[in-house]
Amino acid sequence: MTAPTTEPTRVLLTGFEPFGGESLNPSWEAVRAAVAAPLDGVQLYAAELPCVYGGSVTALRAAIAGIRPDVVVCVGQAGGRPDITVERVAVNIDDARMPDGAGAEPIDEPIVPGGPAAYFATLPIKACVAAVRAAGLPASVSHTAGSFVCNHVFYGLAHLIATELPQMRGGFVHVPYAPEQVTDRAQPSLPIAAIAAALREVAATAARTRTDLRVAEGATH
Repeated sequence: MTAPTTEPTRVLLTGFEPFGGESLNPSWEAVRAAVAAPLDGVQLYAAELPCVYGGSVTALRAAIAGIRPDVVVCVGQAGGRPDITVERVAVNIDDARMPDGAGAEPIDEPIVPGGPAAYFATLPIKACVAAVRAAGLPASVSHTAGSFVCNHVFYGLAHLIATELPQMRGGFVHVPYAPEQVTDRAQPSLPIAAIAAALREVAATAARTRTDLRVAEGATH
């Protein structure tokens, strides 16, 4: 008798287009690299999002509708951070200190009027961090995704899961600059290949793990 086959877990990774005058965005470059090779038991997909309030969530919803993933990991650049940061909380606020890719600069506007103040990621965030560290790369849990388009997408994804697709799980990962972005400034960076390797660890862990690790990853300030 032939054993029943198990369908691979479908994981969608998203990255952003370049913004703020940059020639590349390490989130998208790393996502493209991460999905280029097979991953055991996981089917990887990639989608590029515009760095635009509103339009980014519209593009995300379209990608989800076409792919029907089990897990979504959205990825964005956090220039100045030294490591891979897996986000815990998305907050219901747009508060821009710079224009988005379309010139919009909302101040203190809710992402979803009347929506919850915040959502938690539905990924095993601490297990993802542990997997990245075990691969020899720096990682930590982050407790703020900011208030720019990254948080906007994270909240939009979480709201979609909470209200329409409860069977899907999702979260957000911030990544540092790529080295070629900081040749003229003293900022931390990680090579695209290293970021891609970290994202593959996050994708594999998110696909295979339902119960998170119970370890301390809190912040004191």
